[in-house]
Amino acid sequence: MADTIAETVDLLYTIDQDNLTPDQLIALGAALASLAQAERLDQINERLRGIHQVLNTWALKATADGR
Repeated sequence: MADTIAETVDLLYTIDQDNLTPDQLIALGAALASLAQAERLDQINERLRGIHQVLNTWALKATADGR
């Protein structure tokens, strides 16, 4: 997902905003906002994976210890 976000960012920032209509500028702004949200969700997902790994390790250790 990170590669897709990076590629989309590159694409959006290559758009010449001087030649866009007001409607196109609004659409570009909406696209950039959606992209920022997707990037944030990707960061949250990465943190959740890390938390899951820690919890899974604890659960496995507790099972091995007979708790």
